[in-house]
Order: sequence, then C-alpha cells, then structure tokens
Amino acid sequence: MAKISVVIPTINEEKTIGEVISRIRKVCDAEIIIVDTDSRDRTREIAQQMGAKVIQEPRRGYGVAYKTGFNAATGDILVGIDGDATYPPEIIAPALDILELDDIDFISCDRMTLRTERNYTMLHFVGNSILNVTIRILFKYRIVDSQSGMWIFRKSLYEKMSHLSDGMSFSQDLKIEAMKHGTLIEIPVKYGIRITKPKLRTWNDGFSNLFQIFVKRVKK
Repeated sequence: MAKISVVIPTINEEKTIGEVISRIRKVCDAEIIIVDTDSRDRTREIAQQMGAKVIQEPRRGYGVAYKTGFNAATGDILVGIDGDATYPPEIIAPALDILELDDIDFISCDRMTLRTERNYTMLHFVGNSILNVTIRILFKYRIVDSQSGMWIFRKSLYEKMSHLSDGMSFSQDLKIEAMKHGTLIEIPVKYGIRITKPKLRTWNDGFSNLFQIFVKRVKK
C-alpha cells in the first residue's frame, strides 16, 4: 500500500488541531506533519503529544509552509488540509480509493457546490467565482473551487510542478500545475464553520490571487 503523508500548516490552532489529528488517525495510517509558524499557544505541544511530526517554520507564507511540509514528507501520496477543522478528514479514505481505482493524480475538495451562507459567504463565493473564470480564460482549465485548501494527490505529480507561490495563491498554483501535468478531479465536501480567527484577508488576498493568476500565465 502507498504511504500517506498529511501536511497541516498551523498558526495558533490549539482549539482544533487535536480534533483534526484524531479524525485523520481514524480514517488512515498516515505520517502527519505539522508545519507551525510561531504559534503562541499550545498547538505544537498538542500535536507532538498526539504523535505528529512538528516542523517549526519561522518564515511567513501559506505556500512556504506547504512547501516545507511537502519537501519533508516521505509518503507516496500527499494530503494538504487546514488545522482549523473546517475540512472533513473523513474524505481522505474514499479519495485514496478513487486515486487508485480511477488512476487519478490529484483530487481537490470543492466547497462551492455544498456551500451555505453560514460556512461560505456570498462575498467569498463571488470572489472565488471570479478567480475560477480568470483561470478558465487564461489557462483553458475548468475548475469549481480554485481556492480550496484540501487536496489528495500523488507526490510524483508534485515533483513535476514549478512556479508555486509562497503566499495564499499557492493553492490555485497547485491546481493549475496539477491540470497541466496530470489528471485533476474535484469532490464536493461540506465545509465546516471556523471557530478560530481566520488567516485569510478577504480583499487583500482576493486581489493578490487575481494578480498572481496573470503572473502565473506569464511564467507558464
């Protein structure tokens, strides 16, 4: 069986990181890597107590954290998931079956299809839709949720990728590269309600991600 590595970037997630790790353990036997950016709470302590490998990454950046984690991962299959318990770890098991049975390279979790106003606001829906359309126009790739933060994919595919952002646009870059080098599908999931302080800066990150799509197109 393929070895699985789950990478979780964290900043002050002591309220939820234990739950996330516990739910992952229930559905798969995986190497769990926490990439922590200077948490001021018990995030690292809780993760270590639960058997996760903790890497302290002093550099800021969503993409930086994931690159650090993926580069340290020893698994054949990589999983990216947030530490705030908004994504369902339970989807990992069926996703692994789909990767194997249907010979898929990359599975992204789609929050848009099953969204509600409580867990995914209209503002975020409109912003995500604009980014999706821009990717479709510039790259000819159709995607439902370009900003999703949970993925299950083959490490061999990741090793073919280039020009991945160090910031929030890492997520969309990852999917563009996945569609460029392999086969990507999306699975609708029920996105949870975040109980901790969000890291996303809606307007700043939205405009930045839009700009980065054009940068990505030039680098293609």
